[in-house]
Amino acid sequence: MPKHIGIVAGSAEGAALCYRTICLEAQEFLGEHNHPEVTMNSIPMARHMPPIIADDWKTVADLMLESTEKVVRAGAEFAICPDNTYHQAFEFLLPRSPIPWLHIASVVGEEAQRNGYRKLGILGTKYLIEGPVYSSRLGELGIEREIPDEEDRIRINDIIFKELVNGIFSEFSRLYFNEVTEKLKSRGCNAVVLGCTEIPLIVRPDDCPLPTLDSTRLLARAAIKTALE
Repeated sequence: MPKHIGIVAGSAEGAALCYRTICLEAQEFLGEHNHPEVTMNSIPMARHMPPIIADDWKTVADLMLESTEKVVRAGAEFAICPDNTYHQAFEFLLPRSPIPWLHIASVVGEEAQRNGYRKLGILGTKYLIEGPVYSSRLGELGIEREIPDEEDRIRINDIIFKELVNGIFSEFSRLYFNEVTEKLKSRGCNAVVLGCTEIPLIVRPDDCPLPTLDSTRLLARAAIKTALE
């Protein structure tokens, strides 16, 4: 039997994409209509955002642990969190977690290695872009990273929290992400990390200036692989 997957959710759109990807892509390995058992717990983002804004990652970890304990009671054997930003709380979460976790930046970094990408542009919330989640994990793999300029970081953050997490995906914002990616390309990046779980819902790989690393779907595929091991 596949291992039971626990999803600790943040934003609805990203968690839904992750869950949907697990259910659909697992059929390739398990047959039609079949996938590992999945339990998801979603504490409202309204509770997560104040400590994130305050740079209080221990409190974010407390909330994530609250979700973790609920999915464990339902039978989950390991956990994932589709929200890249929340991974900044892992240093406080992992020592207390009753089950192991997959780390989204490690999953993305390993995919970059497989494809020979040596310098990645990072798109995501300003908390993620300016924080250590990707810099530390990519550094361990010998992969460089570039982040958008401050003005672009602020605007991307606004798009994420005012549009994407609310299910608003405008063509204007989609093209703006392409503009920022073009700037990262000009600075030597050979791929771009879609490091917010909703960005894959608006950025199209077929017209993006750089190859894309879809953190949400990559995490979902890694969860399928772990569940089937």
